[in-house]
Amino acid sequence: MSLVKVIPLGGCGEIGKNCTVVENEDGLIVIDVGLSFPHEEHYGVDIVVPDFTYLIENKDRVRAIFLTHAHEDHVGALSFLLPHVQAPIYCTKFTSAMVRSKLEERTGMKEVDMKVTQPGDTIDLGSLKVEFVRVTHSIPETCALAVHTPHGVVLFTADFKFDFTPVDGKLSDVGRLTELGREGVLLLMSDSTNIDRPGWGPSESRATEGLGKAVREAPGRVLVTMFSSNIHRMQQCVDVAAANGRKLAVTGRRMETTIDICRRLGYLNIPEGLYVRLDEIGKYRASEILLLVTGSQGEPMAALSQMSRGEYNRLKIVPGDTILYSARPIPGNEGAIWRTINRLVLQGANVVTESDSPIHISGHAYQEEIKMMVNLTQPFYIAPVHGEPRHQDLYRKLAMAMGWPAHRVFTMANGDVLCVDDTKAWIDGRVPSGEVLIDQHGNAAVTSKVLADRSALGHDGVVVVALGIDPKEGTLTSKPEAHVRGFSGPDTAIEDALDDLVDALAKLVPSDLRDTECVEKLVKSVVGQTISRRCQQRPVVMPVLVEA
Repeated sequence: MSLVKVIPLGGCGEIGKNCTVVENEDGLIVIDVGLSFPHEEHYGVDIVVPDFTYLIENKDRVRAIFLTHAHEDHVGALSFLLPHVQAPIYCTKFTSAMVRSKLEERTGMKEVDMKVTQPGDTIDLGSLKVEFVRVTHSIPETCALAVHTPHGVVLFTADFKFDFTPVDGKLSDVGRLTELGREGVLLLMSDSTNIDRPGWGPSESRATEGLGKAVREAPGRVLVTMFSSNIHRMQQCVDVAAANGRKLAVTGRRMETTIDICRRLGYLNIPEGLYVRLDEIGKYRASEILLLVTGSQGEPMAALSQMSRGEYNRLKIVPGDTILYSARPIPGNEGAIWRTINRLVLQGANVVTESDSPIHISGHAYQEEIKMMVNLTQPFYIAPVHGEPRHQDLYRKLAMAMGWPAHRVFTMANGDVLCVDDTKAWIDGRVPSGEVLIDQHGNAAVTSKVLADRSALGHDGVVVVALGIDPKEGTLTSKPEAHVRGFSGPDTAIEDALDDLVDALAKLVPSDLRDTECVEKLVKSVVGQTISRRCQQRPVVMPVLVEA
């Protein structure tokens, strides 16, 4: 009996980190390899990538990787997968250019087996065929992927909306989506990000009106912050700058790289003489400048965040600057964003996050657009993805209201194995999945123990306990001393902890003292437990054994 398995490794029950496996007896393919951003409890973590254990264990069965579009939450984790899994990567021309740039920047990787496709192409892998179907989103060449299996089509919508006046004039291929529905969509894996927004999402083109109004009303420089991959928004800013007699400049390395790629490949139309270098803006009046700036999500090292702290040497915020937030906060980033905004306001900037004329339009489908996707494709089974549990639950209820029975709507979690044969579908067990936390070094995962230590350091500080010992003789050469950093508890708690440690050490025999690992564990245990009892704090305890 032929069996098709669909296994999300990321992107189910969360926004970001999208990565899904489609598998049958002939092998498996991977749809997207994305990352997500850390939450506030992820101390010192820069990005989060999927757990690729299942793919690494089955690396010889991976036949290909397919990418829906070039956003980081769909392609940003490739640099962490490709050293372990070698397979051809299929994607459109623009996505290929963006991915190559990121891989070279992060890893120096230049030799990548990248197969360039275009909307309408079908890649034949034998029992699995993958078709690229154009959909509208906030980045060029976004494609839904129709995976043709022996039991029907597994359709990944990718991030989508039905925008009938898109910035680049390229519409979703409604005709082909309808044909797929007639041919038989077995399973719809659908974007659910905006399922809580009723009606139809406004066209991306409306942001031009809002940005234009904000720029006309601004007395000085205008800084627009957005995702560095939002190419359509960049084009709108170009058009607004040209219409209002402003020069366009860019700050932020990622934004500069994206602009260079888009200009080279013809995805941005910038009039001659409009684009100037950042170091040239001093030649013009403040009212003649529009800047594109990274940092819409409050990223600490992004240009706007550094400006808010007065740490960005290339550009300083001055009173009269207008800063337009043309991006929606990713869940979990709200605190960092508002802290950045508050610092900008204190420097005299006028910060605009919302306006009557929108300065940001979501690239994800609202409820009526989601209904349209379901009605066009008429899937037998539905599984909402690219959303948190609340989004998945709302999608399930919407699908049931449209007539889909509950047993044909799957609310999946990362790691679930959805099996489909010629008569039924069911979830059969799990594979390894989860979060791999990456810090600024970018080459090693942050373990749960390291994260716990960072959390303790952030909350309760550190207590370093130095102790003289002669491990050969099995004797102590000095009494323990404590050095405290970041600990706010009473001094008596430290004194009591050292007294208890002295008592515990006195009970050790020479053979115990020769075992330095045993002594270190004792120091951690006794000091940590005593401090916790005395003042309900749990600092990190670091034993330092000074050997005679």
